[in-house]
Amino acid sequence: MALGITAQEYRRRRREVINQLGSDSVLILPAAHEMIRNRDVTYPFRQDSDFIWLTGFPEPDAIAVITPGQRGAEYTLFCRPRDPERERWDGERIGIDGAVAQYQADVAYSLAELEQKIPDLLSNRRRVFYPLAVNAEFDAQIMQWLRVVRNKARGGITAPSECVSSDRILHELRLIKSPAELTLMRRAAKISALAHRTLMTTCQPGSTEAVLETAFICTCAQHGARHQAYSPIVAGGERACILHSVSNDAPLHDGDLVLIDAGAEFNGYASDITRTFPVNGRFNFAQCQLYELVLNAQAAALACAIPGQYWNAPHEAAVKVLTRGLVKLGLLAGQSKDVPRLIKEEQYKPFYMHRTGHWLGLDVHDVGDYKPNQQWRQFTPGMVLTIEPGLYIAPDADVPMEYRGIGIRIEDDVLITAGGNEILSREVPKEVAAIETLMAQRRNHKVK
Repeated sequence: MALGITAQEYRRRRREVINQLGSDSVLILPAAHEMIRNRDVTYPFRQDSDFIWLTGFPEPDAIAVITPGQRGAEYTLFCRPRDPERERWDGERIGIDGAVAQYQADVAYSLAELEQKIPDLLSNRRRVFYPLAVNAEFDAQIMQWLRVVRNKARGGITAPSECVSSDRILHELRLIKSPAELTLMRRAAKISALAHRTLMTTCQPGSTEAVLETAFICTCAQHGARHQAYSPIVAGGERACILHSVSNDAPLHDGDLVLIDAGAEFNGYASDITRTFPVNGRFNFAQCQLYELVLNAQAAALACAIPGQYWNAPHEAAVKVLTRGLVKLGLLAGQSKDVPRLIKEEQYKPFYMHRTGHWLGLDVHDVGDYKPNQQWRQFTPGMVLTIEPGLYIAPDADVPMEYRGIGIRIEDDVLITAGGNEILSREVPKEVAAIETLMAQRRNHKVK
């Protein structure tokens, strides 16, 4: 049985949105457009995340309208009609009837009827919610529809007087994942974990970043995840000190580490996993020192990813461990007693310049405020985030030679549970001994 979100869950989501909108508001939500890659070739289509979360409707250019209290028509969907000529070239369309029968729209219309129908749906509503200031063209379209409604004032019809970002409602609801969403996210993480293990067992000196990238994508596709959640990062040696090194075209050298930041997308839901391991299967002493430091920082951060803790707690815990370790290794000047000052002065930032995590869901950098009302958000069960400390010692850093050009990041996908947390990406080894043991299988079992 295919994994996915049920029609019942989509109805429940729309009911939650309707309850929060109130009877005097309307929500207008656009689907994504097909994007031209070059000339008449398009990028693979990916539906807008808010739109797919609310409707499940997979086609481009559609418009969903939620009108609370509209008897028998609280959910209206505008979409492309059936077109036998286009379908001969591009494949079957869902069409107007399919929007109702398959995707539970109360009523559906062709996109050609937008200009006639939308002003009526806006009439006598006080607020219009939509993705405010996301797309200038859609902003202008909303303004045009509002002008049409205002021109009906002499007939006793009023237009919305407030425009409100739909993020306020949709992104808060998306932050807490449902059981069905978590099933998809576990599957995305499981597939990605298999792909990461595959790279550990196939990586060899003399191979290339491109070979590993291709193997990752192929393994994911073979197990049901045709698309990546983001462009994979495969960075060998000092290229791992570039946070988003996506050229993935260099050779992998004996004695270097390779950093793999890659995650599959499964049925729209993202995974995001990073592992760093030695190209030749064995960490040297300096690599091991820095790696164990990052691993300890991640453990401290994970211990803070529990209900009741605040969003910033994992980051603060990781920074404390990393700064203390950098002092101990002599990469930061000072003593143990100086660690609080060094943190306050952000002396660690030349070696660790990013945050320790982000929300994860339909988007790899998923939605949800981190600091609502100027206070760090508290973790509650159902939230999913990444925990990803790292160290990046630039090739020209003023540190002992053996540490220069080493970049390390360890990243896991973490679900907040009632009892603490669940590491969705736990099937990928990250302890030094576990990585070296797995990679030894590569040496003992050569490809025949």
